[in-house]
Amino acid sequence: MNKKRNIIIIASIALLAVFGFSKASDHLFEISKNLSIFSSAYKEVDLNYVDEVKPGELMKTALDAMLESLDPYTNYIPESSMEDFRIMTTGEYGGIGTLISKREEYVLITEVYEGFGAHKAGILAGDKVYKVDGKDIKSKNNDEVSEALKGQSGTFVTLSVLREGEQKLKEIKVERSKVKINEVPYYGLISEKTGYIKLTSFTVNCSQLVKDALLDLKNNYNIESLVLDLRGNGGGLLGESVNIVNLFVPKGVKIVETKGRIKESNFVYKTQFNPIDENIPLIVLVDGMSASASEIVAGSIQDLDRGIVVGETTFGKGLVQQTRDLDYNTKIKFTVAKYYTPSGRCIQKLDYANKLNGRATTLADSLITKFKTKNGRDVIDGRGVEPDVKIEAEYYSNLTAAIMTNDVVFNYATKYRTKIPTIKPAKDYRFSDEEYKEFVVFALSQEFEYKTATEETYKKLVDVSKKEKYYYDAEFDALLSKIKPNKETDILKHKEELIELLENEIASRYYFQKGRVEVSFKKDPYIKKSVEVLADKSLYKQTLLPK
Repeated sequence: MNKKRNIIIIASIALLAVFGFSKASDHLFEISKNLSIFSSAYKEVDLNYVDEVKPGELMKTALDAMLESLDPYTNYIPESSMEDFRIMTTGEYGGIGTLISKREEYVLITEVYEGFGAHKAGILAGDKVYKVDGKDIKSKNNDEVSEALKGQSGTFVTLSVLREGEQKLKEIKVERSKVKINEVPYYGLISEKTGYIKLTSFTVNCSQLVKDALLDLKNNYNIESLVLDLRGNGGGLLGESVNIVNLFVPKGVKIVETKGRIKESNFVYKTQFNPIDENIPLIVLVDGMSASASEIVAGSIQDLDRGIVVGETTFGKGLVQQTRDLDYNTKIKFTVAKYYTPSGRCIQKLDYANKLNGRATTLADSLITKFKTKNGRDVIDGRGVEPDVKIEAEYYSNLTAAIMTNDVVFNYATKYRTKIPTIKPAKDYRFSDEEYKEFVVFALSQEFEYKTATEETYKKLVDVSKKEKYYYDAEFDALLSKIKPNKETDILKHKEELIELLENEIASRYYFQKGRVEVSFKKDPYIKKSVEVLADKSLYKQTLLPK
């Protein structure tokens, strides 16, 4: 008996142990057969392909493609990505506390986290990094530079940077430390008696941070209502979402239930502790990027009629993932169950089991089911969490998108920070009309191109008119001359949205992540609507009653 046949028999016996003798023999045969085919193909390619192949990379490609065919959340995690996986679940890493981005031949510091090594050493957003520990990084990509900046706490790294307005490289020695990305970058007041907590992700112990913020707001600010902001929060650990809901609902209440193909995936999650405040009027802010654990919080608060959900319909991820260890310090993360909020609904939007032309499908409107909240309000499944109070999504103009994509606002903020050492506190900061005139001059000196929606529609009109033989050069040229973009005119036309982005970027240069949040309050439609609803007690109560 040859070695190859031995391997197949051993694999088959192992599969019998896993799947049990009660499984149909044809199912076991299919697994054994396909393992044999894969093994043979892998061997032939490795031995006979025209160029030398890298077995590890080849296998990873195969695994990635196999798992990608299931859903986007089922992934193979090789040993080389284990640190990134740990950072994702804990929010911790050893480094200097910056975000970086490759810009042409150099690496740019795009964000500095307050209180960590880079901030303490005087690194600024906008600094261009040319060397790390004396080594030129011109040919290095983003990941390679990021890896060079990371390291054990207490070690040092020297950055050679070129600062705006200076001609010579500046060498800055930075001490690495344990960087813990703060999942609650800001909490405070948005009105005299209304508290606000921003939560960016659901990593280990984030519920404790929310609890600490809530207690501080209650004990030292005497808040009478609260806004929990989950906009842009893509989720994370399910248990943390349950603990956060537990801050507002009594012990022993079902928050979420998971149901999968195997018994071990079926579980009911209930609150385990006494709440901090089960009566305070509560608003949960969500948008189209609020997903997974964010949707558990928003969905359960809604189903229990414990608070009001304000914003846009959420992403619609009602799937639960689990990780398992594999050989050689690798892991696999795969979907094991769907979750159901207290009303019994699953908010999963896409069906990955029944794909059409390789793409996941959405549940047909005719199959959408209505469920009832605790008070008897109608909610539906299969569409994410629909808000109780809807905020229409706002979209930036094509001009603004081009300005942001080409770093015009970022570069202006870099120059601004160099010229102006201090500004007012973020909540009071305003970008003046005079400053905007300066920005217009600066923006017009930068290279960026864009097409207006009108111009894009015009091109479609030209194509159709030519096919139908209605196209006339003179008339269409005259129309184009009237609608052709004019940078200066459009920058003045979209002044309001550009000032909002300028204030956000500039405030972050002086007050970091907290500054970004605070400066946004004055124009944020979500915040304005939340304050309005919470100020009207009758409206708040009425929103939680059946229509």
